[in-house]
Amino acid sequence: MSLPAGGNIAAVVAALDWQQPWLAPWRPEAAGLIAHLAAGRSVASALNSLNALSALNTQGGSFEGTPWRAPIRFVAQSELPAGQAYEQFIFETRQVPTRENLHDLFNGLCWLQFPHTKSRLNALQAAQIAVGGVLPTRGVVCDALTVFDENAAVLMAPQPLWDALLARQWQRLFIELRPLWREARLVLFGHALLEKLANPRKQITAHVYQAQPVVGCMESLKGLDAWVASDLSVGKLAGKPFAPLQVLGVPGWWADNGNFSFYEDSEIFRPAKR
Repeated sequence: MSLPAGGNIAAVVAALDWQQPWLAPWRPEAAGLIAHLAAGRSVASALNSLNALSALNTQGGSFEGTPWRAPIRFVAQSELPAGQAYEQFIFETRQVPTRENLHDLFNGLCWLQFPHTKSRLNALQAAQIAVGGVLPTRGVVCDALTVFDENAAVLMAPQPLWDALLARQWQRLFIELRPLWREARLVLFGHALLEKLANPRKQITAHVYQAQPVVGCMESLKGLDAWVASDLSVGKLAGKPFAPLQVLGVPGWWADNGNFSFYEDSEIFRPAKR
């Protein structure tokens, strides 16, 4: 898929294929978002309108795909004072500086759908800044926080799938154990990851975080959001708890992977290092 050129965010968002599985959490909000942007509203204004609407929907009874009300508001990028760290500004003001591009739009949508997890990440990031300031080179924890925020996906899956993923046994993961994927659930979280998938390419890889299949997680995005937020900690992130997963290799996520030669590209589906 080729997105419109010229930086017109309204045209870009309208051209997204909202039927793709990675956009499923935000599909119910797509029409409203497109309408706001087509009317000439800024990305921040459109996100604030969705946030206000989600509060009304929640009062009337929640349903899958409807965000919680995020505990923040979106503002223009110009509201961020020169020299102030982005994450610290969000933590102190509960405002998210937002540019007119797809990257920041997806960041806002993730705030709406996963407010507990985004708030937890922001608090951990602000705490790291408070201790060490903004350093030229990120430490292990700050690096892991950024990786999670930008490129994470959360996977709930039977243990054999996890064993194959961690061992990078791609043929076993995607072909031999293919029927088990019906019992799995993959939810994308990283806004840079979602931005990359606006133009799907075989090599796009997520940093996958394992979620335990506790009651509520599999059935509800709200339950998943609450669980991930409670599970994130400095200690766990310091251990780099991620596994690489080629998103378009997931059964049912891309038509081409129905032909198993899709997985024979060793430059993308690389074996584990010895």
